[in-house]
Amino acid sequence: MAEARQIRHHSRKERQHKPGMGRGPMYGMVMEKPKDFKGSFKKLINYLKPQLPFLIMVIVLAALGTILYIIAPRITANAINALQNGIMRGKLDMEYIIKTLIIVAAIYVLSSLLNFLSYFLSAGVSQRVVYRMRKDVKEKFKKLPIEYYDTHSSGNILSVVTNDIETISLTLQQSISQAINSALSIVGILIMMLTISGYMTLIAVGSLPLFLIITMVIAKKSQKKFVKQQAKLGQLNGYVEEMYSNKMVVQLYNKEKRAVQNFEEINEELYDAGKNAQFLSGIIMPMLQFVNNLSYVAISVVGGILAGGRLMIGDIQAFMQYSHQFGQPIMQTANIINIIQSTVAAAQRLFDLLESQEEPQDVAQPADISKVKGEVVFEGVDFSYDKNTELLKDINFKVESGGVIAIVGPTGAGKTTLVNLLMRFYEIDKGRITIDGIDIRNMAKKDLRSLFGMVLQDTWLESGSLMENIAYAKPNGDLEDVKKAAEKAHIDHFIDTLPQGYHTLINEDVTNISQGEKQLITIARAIYADPKILILDEATSSVDTRTESYIQNAMTAMMKGKTSFIIAHRLSTIRKAGLILVMDKGKIVEQGNHEELLNKKGFYYNLYNSQFNAQNI
Repeated sequence: MAEARQIRHHSRKERQHKPGMGRGPMYGMVMEKPKDFKGSFKKLINYLKPQLPFLIMVIVLAALGTILYIIAPRITANAINALQNGIMRGKLDMEYIIKTLIIVAAIYVLSSLLNFLSYFLSAGVSQRVVYRMRKDVKEKFKKLPIEYYDTHSSGNILSVVTNDIETISLTLQQSISQAINSALSIVGILIMMLTISGYMTLIAVGSLPLFLIITMVIAKKSQKKFVKQQAKLGQLNGYVEEMYSNKMVVQLYNKEKRAVQNFEEINEELYDAGKNAQFLSGIIMPMLQFVNNLSYVAISVVGGILAGGRLMIGDIQAFMQYSHQFGQPIMQTANIINIIQSTVAAAQRLFDLLESQEEPQDVAQPADISKVKGEVVFEGVDFSYDKNTELLKDINFKVESGGVIAIVGPTGAGKTTLVNLLMRFYEIDKGRITIDGIDIRNMAKKDLRSLFGMVLQDTWLESGSLMENIAYAKPNGDLEDVKKAAEKAHIDHFIDTLPQGYHTLINEDVTNISQGEKQLITIARAIYADPKILILDEATSSVDTRTESYIQNAMTAMMKGKTSFIIAHRLSTIRKAGLILVMDKGKIVEQGNHEELLNKKGFYYNLYNSQFNAQNI
């Protein structure tokens, strides 16, 4: 992944110069249509299958708690009826009434305890499911090609990993027990109401069609809104991440106002999407409450009529309590359905990531690279990012082991892409690439990439100590070897002046060391890795002239015996290269050494003289 982070910026720059090469689902993207709701829901259920034993325990506990909660009003009715009979007869059976009330209190306590255990287990199920999701995402990141990161903003990816998974987590944690309680409550309460009065039960059940119609109509409309809301949230995160990471450039060109305006536009779109989604979800409960209140009034009128002789006061009281309870699980069910809409919208984005095309798998029996020396051959290589845009065409060259090859050409010629193909960050369309006669497609990617060391113009360091960054390729390295690499890179004197030396921590934004020092550390990292093949992209572009001369000498010494690819922008730095590839528009237009290419007086000659004259103006 370290190599992926370092070359990503270069790959994007080349693609931006190719006609028709879009940036993918980033800023200003067209909103995609909602995807298969049922399919995403089934995939979400599949994550719950391994938790089936715990789910059964949740269901059993929730069922017992709900049953106890449901029978409590019926037992309470017995106490009230006994009180009514006692008043009418002039003799109260207080012992029976007190015992009944104690039983009711015990039932409520036990019901609450069972529900607590149910929610506790449900939270465990939720966390295990989300843990597996995050683990799957982590494993997926290892298999995704560089192209995925080129076509998806880091903010959008971050939104999936954080916001979307957290949405799923909260839903699973809060809704599993609620859904079980609601379903059991509806059935149980309906049975208890039937045992009291069929007429009043008919009135209570008569409101169900309205509940279902309201829920289904609004849920169908809200699903599209929630999908759009999640997408806009990812877009906003991506824009904030881009503006924050490039804040110095934004300030330099006085574009703060424009950045704020763009943010406000995206934020306004998110506000509209969120407002519409939340409005539709928010009106469900008031509408259901209104229907429930109408039903409650009708039940009260009928109950008052029947209280004249058919039913006792305790039965009326119990039915009214059941009627009130009957509406709540229905509204909870509607609310859960509403929550599921936003959850499935989040799950859609998660599954899109998990189902993205992966890098090709390694061959069953990868070639042995233990004796590889570094001879590199490109034979008739073609490559395109998509079928409509060809980037590299018929690339042929050979570099002997230990040779130095420079790749030059205008921006967008395909220089970095050529190197990316060598490390199989992209797959070629035609031809083959070999190292010591072994087709790189027959090597395990891990083995292949272990052959390379990279020093790029855009440096990347991770949060951690200087020693950890220099020893990045071999984390368990020896401090003395790290110091030797730092000495060769001329960064040892700077590190020795720091209070904690090689154990100095680099902060998250890497702002406690200069750009030039970062460049030197990446050079020390490449020296320490001691690879077979080096890839250098203007490795001294961020250091002063005096340090550059030291580094050039160190790099020359480091390159001895190693095959070295130099992506050159300043042609004065590659005069001693054994082979120079001159690229333009995805093709090798010339190749040879410095003197041979100058004598041809062709593309390289004009390119070199244009730089030489510019430097002397």
